[in-house]
Amino acid sequence: MAARRRLDDLADRAARWAEASGPGAGPVEAVTPLTGGTQNVLLRIDRGGRSYVLRGRRGEPAAAARGTVREASVLRALAPTPVPCPAVHAVVHDAEVLGLPFYVADHVDGFNPTTERPDAYTEPAVAHAAGLAVVEAVAALGAVDPVAVGLADLGRPDGFLERQVTRWREQLASYGAVAGYAGATPADLADVTGWLEATVPAGWTAGVMHGDLHLANVLLDRQRPAVAALIDWELATVGDPLVDLGTLLATWPAPDGPPSILPGDLVASGTLPSPAELVAHYGRHSDRDLAAVPWYAVLACFRLGVLLEGSLARAAAGTGSPAVGDALHRSATALFARARHLLPTTPGASP
Repeated sequence: MAARRRLDDLADRAARWAEASGPGAGPVEAVTPLTGGTQNVLLRIDRGGRSYVLRGRRGEPAAAARGTVREASVLRALAPTPVPCPAVHAVVHDAEVLGLPFYVADHVDGFNPTTERPDAYTEPAVAHAAGLAVVEAVAALGAVDPVAVGLADLGRPDGFLERQVTRWREQLASYGAVAGYAGATPADLADVTGWLEATVPAGWTAGVMHGDLHLANVLLDRQRPAVAALIDWELATVGDPLVDLGTLLATWPAPDGPPSILPGDLVASGTLPSPAELVAHYGRHSDRDLAAVPWYAVLACFRLGVLLEGSLARAAAGTGSPAVGDALHRSATALFARARHLLPTTPGASP
């Protein structure tokens, strides 16, 4: 009840802000809470016959403000590119307005394939084409020149791939300092991390990457097989865009491996393209070298699994939901199993 009251209060304050300073014209017709993560608040604002989404960020005020401005800056930089993403109308990093920093973007009329399956997508050909459209959007993002769109300072591309395994292994090790944490340890994953460190791809080209690109962060058009928008850009950076392709593969349903960690009738339908089809289609829309794609998929399994294990650690520390921690731990365990499944059968083999 307390959480609901806080959300209702946010909606009331958002309505007052929108009337005074928000996009559009005329009275605000409705402010509706949408599903959001533990770190974010999402509100739909209807005004003047148009709809907008307010995305607010919880957390330490200064860090939340930096993250909000950063995410909105990425979306604004991508606006003139072919990458499907919502247009930003306002950024408010003063937490006094709502109690947290936020930005407001267009509401995209699409559906999330992990929670819905419109009638059009019961046709296998439509679902298959939609899966190919997703990988086309990933390739379009990977083709963006960060310098040309003003995002050269977004990340640290030098040594990006080389420091990935160390970074995520250290984060996993940090969970062990939490009393009561009973999840994975670096020693449990030494086979995965050892292979990744021994076979780091060389000669890659830096680009803009989403950082968390899987079907749960995609909105599809309801009527035709097209991507309406890529969403949730809080992990965007300048690095190796093939990490995004790897993340898509790490979470994609595969007929010959562990099941996807993502829910949804469409995901489980068997009508989406195979991982091999995704890679081949990406290659038709990108000039990047795809020889090391298995390495990126294994890295993505490890990286995403470590991120999800953080929920179990927060639950053990008393700062997160035990139910959420247990559920995401199961997903992390599945990702670590998929990483091992993707390892080459010949020890020491390159991707």
